[in-house]
Amino acid sequence: MAELAGSAASLADFIWKNAEDLWGDFKHTDFGKIILPFTLLRRLECVLEPTRQAVRDAHDTHKESGIDLDLILRQTTRYPFYNTSEYELSTLGGTKTRQNIQDYIAHFSDNARVIFEQFDFTNTVIRLDKAGVLFKICKNFAAIDLHPDAVPDRVMSNLYEHLIRRFGAEVNEGAEDFMTPRDVVHLATALLLDPDDELFEANPGLIRTLYDPTCGTGGFLTDAMNHVADYGNRFKVPPVLIPHGQELEPETHAVCLTGMLLRTLESDPGRDLSKNIKLGSTLSNDQFPNDRFHYGLSNPPFGKKWEKDSTAVNAEHTEKGYDGRFGPGLPRINDGSMLFLLHLASKLELPEHGGGRAAIVLSGSPLFNGGAGSGESEIRRWLLEKDLVEAIVALPTEIFFRTGIGTYLWILSNKKSEHRQGQVQLINATGLWASIKNEGNKRRIISDDQMRQIVDVYASAEDGEISRMLDHRRFAYRRIRVLRPLRMSLHVNAETMAKLMDEKAWAKLTPDSHAAWKRALKPHMGATHPFAWAESFADEVAKRDSTIGKVGKTFIKALISAFGVRDPDGEPVVDADENIVPDTDLTDYENVPFLEDIRDYFAREVLPHVPDAWIDESYLDKKDKAVGLVGYEINFNRFFYKYEPPPALADIDRELKRVEAEIAALLGEVTE
Repeated sequence: MAELAGSAASLADFIWKNAEDLWGDFKHTDFGKIILPFTLLRRLECVLEPTRQAVRDAHDTHKESGIDLDLILRQTTRYPFYNTSEYELSTLGGTKTRQNIQDYIAHFSDNARVIFEQFDFTNTVIRLDKAGVLFKICKNFAAIDLHPDAVPDRVMSNLYEHLIRRFGAEVNEGAEDFMTPRDVVHLATALLLDPDDELFEANPGLIRTLYDPTCGTGGFLTDAMNHVADYGNRFKVPPVLIPHGQELEPETHAVCLTGMLLRTLESDPGRDLSKNIKLGSTLSNDQFPNDRFHYGLSNPPFGKKWEKDSTAVNAEHTEKGYDGRFGPGLPRINDGSMLFLLHLASKLELPEHGGGRAAIVLSGSPLFNGGAGSGESEIRRWLLEKDLVEAIVALPTEIFFRTGIGTYLWILSNKKSEHRQGQVQLINATGLWASIKNEGNKRRIISDDQMRQIVDVYASAEDGEISRMLDHRRFAYRRIRVLRPLRMSLHVNAETMAKLMDEKAWAKLTPDSHAAWKRALKPHMGATHPFAWAESFADEVAKRDSTIGKVGKTFIKALISAFGVRDPDGEPVVDADENIVPDTDLTDYENVPFLEDIRDYFAREVLPHVPDAWIDESYLDKKDKAVGLVGYEINFNRFFYKYEPPPALADIDRELKRVEAEIAALLGEVTE
């Protein structure tokens, strides 16, 4: 079929024509759950076609022998799955189509049958049959060649994603949230794997583990496996990546399962690569709790709440601490992306077993959200102080399908080369893009040449126009608390007396006490007293008037609150131990660069403006016990900002006159 030789988008359009047979009987929101599983079914069927009869014969020969039939049939197909049914899409017939296709699905091996269970395919078949279109849809798909020789893995992956984007756009269900554009996938894969070129060359056929905790349709896994397969062109035996993944959504999990079922290892063609693709929430139900991996790739959802996982995540944080995944801290509930960052870091293979590297795509918020002492800052602190962050690449805007925001690619590693240790490389690739026809919000692409430029800059690990090698402590600061003295006098007058009567402590007094206090305060109306007068006055009145009784601190605070008036020119208030009392309203904070002495900074930046200020020495960091909370933030602008002078006034004036002339001409056309 010639029309299938085009791009994945044209192939998707061809399959989309099935929607014409569904209109009227099904809502357009149901099309995806019908067309996608049929696409997967036909893909599997095309792969099994050459060995279909051999599988049937082997099944008939050995089904009563007691031999491991599963092993025999896998060896027959040379794939980790099979189907023993006498049916295929082209032979289902038009009279008992529903019964026959149900029999067909039931005779898949367990690892393939689960794909259709994830789509609730049985109910879909029943609905199609009742609508009278089941045979038509089966016939349509029987005519499409989806064998990997006709439609390679990368084209098929693009097809799945194109279909999902199209269906998702129809219902605005955010179906693209889990999808990573191909150019971003290729870049992340190259940055992750290229540094191990020498390792692969020195160890032909080296086996390594690969993990994606948010695997979606399997784009990252597939691309990484294809990437190392290409090493076969340079080395005698390419390395082998064993894929592992977890996905939350059943339908996309089913797509990933299909892709992994169709992949085979040359050295072990019967190995089921789909068995390590798990279903469930990675945050609250980690399916690989005791595993670590040589490589990790992930594009977690941007800005998604993690409240559904909060019970399990909070329990792990509290009960396991640093023995669990979330020991350093927890982010705010409205964005769980940093939990995936911690999760991926916890999955890095131990250095004594070869170490691990990971690439994860994140929005900008993990770089700077949260101040010193917050969960976000503590997560950054742990990652940077453990020297796990190797590089962060700022990507161009408008390269994702559903958002135009700035995104960043983090490279994590616990096996840094010597010259990278203690350093973080920032790469500003925001200007490396090419324009494309809009695909949703995606208006830009990172071309192959631009990708190679980024990879080369990363490999050089040097300062340059778009690269900075930075001591990780450059991202740290100490948040010190700055205090100033309380300068206050007490004014007794009609206005402040009214304020006293509004105090809760006054409302709790008896009527006799009210009268006693009014008598005692009457001689002081219009007077101004020092701050310490409130306590001495209260004690004196209590001794003199038995109706008042003992005066507590709460009432003295009420007197100060009502009568107190700040006096910038007054003397600082001191407590009973002659210590200056700080004014809580004047408390301020300063973020001091970590590598600078806080007292030098304070003398230079604070004292010239507020000479009576002092550093609160009791405001200590919980971990290092030094003055000031330690915080971490990663600010690209600080290291890549280039000042651009504003245009000259004459140029601005000329531009204004040009615009005025255009407006006048337009107005003239309207009034003619």
